[in-house]
Amino acid sequence: MTVEAKISIFSAYENIELAEKMLFEVARAKVNEEDLYWAAMALREALANAIKHGNKLNPEKRVFVTIQLEEGQELRMIVEDEGEGFDPGRLSDPRSPENLLKDSGRGVFYIRHFMDEVSFDRSASGGTKVELRKKLARRSA
Repeated sequence: MTVEAKISIFSAYENIELAEKMLFEVARAKVNEEDLYWAAMALREALANAIKHGNKLNPEKRVFVTIQLEEGQELRMIVEDEGEGFDPGRLSDPRSPENLLKDSGRGVFYIRHFMDEVSFDRSASGGTKVELRKKLARRSA
């Protein structure tokens, strides 16, 4: 059985919690705690990037979130912004010595480590669309 939920939020950090609550509502009883924890962390990072880097904190622009759960199989999250888009291949490695003390630049690195698959594409609005996939472990009793 597949469950899907969608939300559109304005570009403000406080709205990240709305999308995270939607994730918990969709997945809480069907995804084990560890998988849900890492998925929520990845979602928060993706949303923060969409708000800050994609939409440049413009409160008139929106971020679109889709969460799909194929029970026992996979959790899929899609985050789309209305920004100008970016090339993820141009991101610097946060583990490089010159980047170790920087106070930003680790979000995509974290997302890639928290999730099983991450892909970037252009959204229909021309911004960035990031798709996050987590293969689900069996739920702990």
